[in-house]
Amino acid sequence: MKKHILFFLLLIAIVKLSAAQDTVKQERFSFHFQQTIITQYKPGFSADYSGLNSLSTKEETQSSITSTFFGAARLWKGAEAYFNPEISGGAGLSKTLGIAGFPNGETFRVGAAEPKIYIARLYFKQNFEWGTEKDTIKSDANVLGGFKSKRYFSIAAGKFGMADFFDGNNFSHDPRTQFMNWALMDNGAWDYPANTRGYTMGVVTELGQPTWTLRFALTMVVTQANSSIWDAKVGKANTQTLEYEKRYTLNGQQGTVRILGFRNNGKFGNYNLAIAQNPTAPNVDTTQAYGRHKYGFGISADQYLSKDFGVFAKASYNDGHTQTWFFTEIDRSVSFGGVLKGSSWKRSDDEVGLAFIGNGLSGPHRNYLAAGGYGFLIGDGKLNYAPEMIAELYYKVNAFQNKFFLTPDYQFILNPAYNKDRGPVNVFSIRAHVEF
Repeated sequence: MKKHILFFLLLIAIVKLSAAQDTVKQERFSFHFQQTIITQYKPGFSADYSGLNSLSTKEETQSSITSTFFGAARLWKGAEAYFNPEISGGAGLSKTLGIAGFPNGETFRVGAAEPKIYIARLYFKQNFEWGTEKDTIKSDANVLGGFKSKRYFSIAAGKFGMADFFDGNNFSHDPRTQFMNWALMDNGAWDYPANTRGYTMGVVTELGQPTWTLRFALTMVVTQANSSIWDAKVGKANTQTLEYEKRYTLNGQQGTVRILGFRNNGKFGNYNLAIAQNPTAPNVDTTQAYGRHKYGFGISADQYLSKDFGVFAKASYNDGHTQTWFFTEIDRSVSFGGVLKGSSWKRSDDEVGLAFIGNGLSGPHRNYLAAGGYGFLIGDGKLNYAPEMIAELYYKVNAFQNKFFLTPDYQFILNPAYNKDRGPVNVFSIRAHVEF
């Protein structure tokens, strides 16, 4: 652990030395750093019964931490390289079990609370640009400052997070700085390709125009649900993701709509087959076979109504016949909310956010849990089904020069894991986030 801390102290020193760069010019190197600590507390709650994957009914407090170094470099004309070592540790409430829309987006099902260092991202990107219209790009994490044509084609290959390229939203995308709930950082029903820490291996292509962008990704699949070993049978185990993004102005204010479609292919289990094989204690893992698929779509929109206030909405769906493999056990999801800057109370860099989520399951998924089946995140042994309903409210305080933020957060969760016989659950959080 001491070696890990010394390593990141050295990275922080590099970041500070690079801070004096002129980011208006074409930035040759970019160095940034972030650290996020989230502590969550839930009081005890009532439940008629509990299963192996249930949220604990007892009072509970847990904390998580991530520290990330973001390094980027221009190699030759149009070529860029990105390298992100990361440390993460801690745990989610009840070992990150028992809620499909889990309340801490910085916690994944990693199995151990001890801090671990790993390579989060290592990928290369080649840009081909044309036209005279240019955007001025501000230096940021994994963003090289400078000028970029509004017309371009790019291809990136390596290890990355799908959220680096897809399913963006100005108000609901980053649990380190915005809403914390899993179903708000991405479209909830998008079972996006990832290992247990949220990263994947593959290729992303992007065609950009002044008012729209088209993206496509082909990525690998892990060998088991929520695991970290990549399936070498790429012809049978792969994912395809396509997204169209349209940017526009409404009454002089910026807005964006994104439409996403996906198809996952791999050695997945089938819910109906699991019930047919064992109606009283189905196990979807025993039905795994190549040739299975999961497809779905998502739509995400954000709209500024003034320079200080914006709203968003999302809706997503997947067919729900095969088991959840990557993200979380949500087959249908809708969410909406808004974010207000603190200008009117003379805290222009503070913000308050409020959002609502409704998550649901497909019929086969619902029947599987009701029969006593377990997924990798939820399962109470039986099920009195109802949609999982969540509300989240946060206030982000700019504690120091837009580099250090403190965010108290409250989440109300009705029918955790889609079960009317459990809850409701109250989750109180405090997030400390530093970036430079």
